[in-house]
Amino acid sequence: MANQKKKNATLTQQQYQAIAKKNEPKRPVVSNCIRAFVVGGFICIIGQALMMLFEKVFGFSKEAASNPTVSVLILISVILTCLGVYDKIAQWAGAGTAVPVTGFANSMCSAAIEHRSEGLILGTASNMFKLAGSVIVFGVVAAFFVGIFTLIFGGGAH
Repeated sequence: MANQKKKNATLTQQQYQAIAKKNEPKRPVVSNCIRAFVVGGFICIIGQALMMLFEKVFGFSKEAASNPTVSVLILISVILTCLGVYDKIAQWAGAGTAVPVTGFANSMCSAAIEHRSEGLILGTASNMFKLAGSVIVFGVVAAFFVGIFTLIFGGGAH
C-alpha cells in the first residue's frame, strides 16, 4: 500500500514542467521593455553629452572625441560597479544596461571583484579576461566575415 502511494506521488518530467509553467508568475514584458529602453537611452544620452563636451569645450574633432568618450563611460561604469550601484540599476532596468561599452565594463569589473580573494593573477586577472577573450574572438571573427563580405560585394570607397 505504501509502495502504491509512493508510485502515485512521483511526477514525470512533463507533469512537473506543466505544473511549474502554470504556477510561474507572468513577466511584465511591456514595462521591462520600457525600462530597458529608458535606461539604455539615458546611457546613450550621457555618451552623446560627453562627446559634445569633448568637441565643444576641449576642441576635439568628432572622430577624436569618441575615444575619450568611451573611456569616460567605461570609468563611470567601473566606479558604479565597485560601489554596487550599477548592479542595482541593472536589476531594475534589465537589458537596458547592456549597452555594449558600459555592460562589458560592468561584466569585467564584476568578475574581477568576485574573484579578488583568489589573488591578483589567478583570481582577478584570469577571471576578468575570460569574458574579454570570448568578446575579442567574436569581434575578430565578425570583422573577418564583414571584411570578406565587403571584399566580395563591394560597398565601400575604393
